[in-house]
Amino acid sequence: MKLIIVGSSGFVGKALVRQAISSPAITSVVGLGRRETPVPEDLSNPADAAKLTSVVCDDFLNYSDEAKQKLSNADACIWLMAVTPNKSGAMPWDEVRKICLEYTIAGLETLSKLPRGNEAKPLRFLYVSGANTERDQTKKPWVMGDYCLMRGGVETRVLDFAKNSNGTIETCILKPGLIRDSQQGNMFINAFQNIATTFISLPIIYLDEVVAALLNQATKGFEKETLENADIARIGKEELVEREEALE
Repeated sequence: MKLIIVGSSGFVGKALVRQAISSPAITSVVGLGRRETPVPEDLSNPADAAKLTSVVCDDFLNYSDEAKQKLSNADACIWLMAVTPNKSGAMPWDEVRKICLEYTIAGLETLSKLPRGNEAKPLRFLYVSGANTERDQTKKPWVMGDYCLMRGGVETRVLDFAKNSNGTIETCILKPGLIRDSQQGNMFINAFQNIATTFISLPIIYLDEVVAALLNQATKGFEKETLENADIARIGKEELVEREEALE
């Protein structure tokens, strides 16, 4: 299958590219971002790097013909591009909203019009949001309320787009908590994160679980329309165990 990863040079995106090009179920990976998608280092099978195509986009509201050609015939798309909560405060709100909302919807509209390898099946669109987002615009969270409402509004727009796409798009919203890399960080940072996330009721999940869950849903189909943090952790752990067993 052909998989598009939008936001492929970010924290989650880099790990996702590494696992995706190593997956036997995935024959082609298109990394779409504002800069080049790097080839992962120290691949167990360097030949897998041939699966990766990097597409740099200067305007996510208007895709070039060359970009559209490289994005055509995809089976699934994982959308990671967004402004994270910790960076949103340092940016103009209009820019945050444009990147999180307008870029996502423009991307959906573009992908829905491109040819696909199997026209009988919809494009699987996985939108990665956050655990504390709120779709009900009358319920403003007490922490980062405007941001959480905005991201929740994007979730609603993505779901509504799929419902009105005449079967060309199917969507899954994933709402992970704080994503922690088990291979990095230290006990002081982890301890601080544990206290902070408990205070705002934000769950913690590990990077390898998120990536495994994303690839599981992209290749095998959606378990349900919205996956909460606990769902993502469960699916990710099961996928990782299945991979280990396959290697024995």
